[in-house]
Amino acid sequence: MNAVSPLRADAAHDPALQPALRECVSRAVRRYLADVDSQPTEGLHALVVGEVEMPLLREVMAWYGGNQSRAAAALGINRATLRKKLQQYGLS
Repeated sequence: MNAVSPLRADAAHDPALQPALRECVSRAVRRYLADVDSQPTEGLHALVVGEVEMPLLREVMAWYGGNQSRAAAALGINRATLRKKLQQYGLS
């Protein structure tokens, strides 16, 4: 386990963490829209979710030393769902 305190179930509601994550996503979406000159391809939602989900899964799995049960619990998803997503992204 990492020396830093573990992920907390209530971290998603931590007012200090939410603005930083939201702002990061907002900046990335604004930059993307500017880069494509206001003509984004269809499927922007799927694009953003895919870009965020893979590194999220990779980092949480690393944090928990590959323990899928603990990672799934931290993510708030079923372990079978986690396994499916890990395979989808080639992270298994």
